Amino acid sequence: MMIVTPIYAGLLGLLLVVLSARVILMRRQQKVSLGHAGNTTLERRIRAQGNLAEYAPTALILIGLLELSGFGAAWLHLLGIALVCGRLLHGWAFSFTDGNMVGRVGGMVITLTVIGLAAVLNLLQVVLGAAGG
Repeated sequence: MMIVTPIYAGLLGLLLVVLSARVILMRRQQKVSLGHAGNTTLERRIRAQGNLAEYAPTALILIGLLELSGFGAAWLHLLGIALVCGRLLHGWAFSFTDGNMVGRVGGMVITLTVIGLAAVLNLLQVVLGAAGG
């Protein structure tokens, strides 16, 4: 039995902890309990955290479903590594810089490519499975 998806879920979970801690610390420093109070740095940190929470679960579910269907480990690792790299790039650009557009766009392109590819692969599994069964 392969265990691939939990590796990438764990890594992304740790990234979420880091990004969340950065939001919490800045909220405490700036005494902002809700929203961003016009602070663009806090706003970027909130969006880095939120963006990870919005996109990573869908990608992990799609990768996990491929794993459960017996998809090849090399492909699963490729998707997982790309997802983690994309989320790290995006999170770094948003939370650790003053608006690095290359990192932000690059991270999203990688993330959406992983989601799109994993979605297509899942659909192909169904179509090919239905055709063969």
